[in-house]
Amino acid sequence: MKKERVHVLVESAMLLTLGAVLELVSKILIPEMPFGGQLTLASMLPIILISYRHGVRWGFFCGIAYSVLQMGLGIKTVSAAFQPGYFGEGTLLLNAIIMVFLDYLLAYTVLGLGGLFRNKIKNAGLSLMCGSIVATFFRYLVHVVSGYILFSGWAEWFFTQEGFPAWGAKLCQTLGAEMLGFTYSVVYNGMYMLPEIIITGLAALLIARIPNIVIKK
Repeated sequence: MKKERVHVLVESAMLLTLGAVLELVSKILIPEMPFGGQLTLASMLPIILISYRHGVRWGFFCGIAYSVLQMGLGIKTVSAAFQPGYFGEGTLLLNAIIMVFLDYLLAYTVLGLGGLFRNKIKNAGLSLMCGSIVATFFRYLVHVVSGYILFSGWAEWFFTQEGFPAWGAKLCQTLGAEMLGFTYSVVYNGMYMLPEIIITGLAALLIARIPNIVIKK
């Protein structure tokens, strides 16, 4: 039993490290979004795989650990959020705490849902893919909520920028402030999270074909 626990800890640590490495490589190869957010090379899949192999509860725990790693990788953004002016006038400490909780702790903890369909869908590849899609979609929803709470004030500016499709200006004319702010968060976060969901799901389907990647009870 002790040997098995050590094996799980070592394997989880290696997968967490792999996720961080994929994140770092992505930052080098892929431009970051102007107001936060990053399309990555399936950097969330290793954490989803932990959940699939060892259970959702352990997946949640490793998701929390990964969120701490993400805060370390994004230390400039995290520290800037606690400085005056980041969210407007003043330090707005509450907003900084909300950002850390939603965009880091909760957004990466939900990756623990990756093992949700194990033993519920017989095909291992399809099971892992569905878990990946659900986990990453929930992360997307968390970022939508965070964006609406913290950055919806940028909505009109965002939709009326030069080069933005004409429907952006129409949204500003037809939607109220609250709905416009929500739409802004859905669109902005969707620009990197929707491709991420697709990439992660396809990668999950592919790696499930590798022997011993997924375990059947």
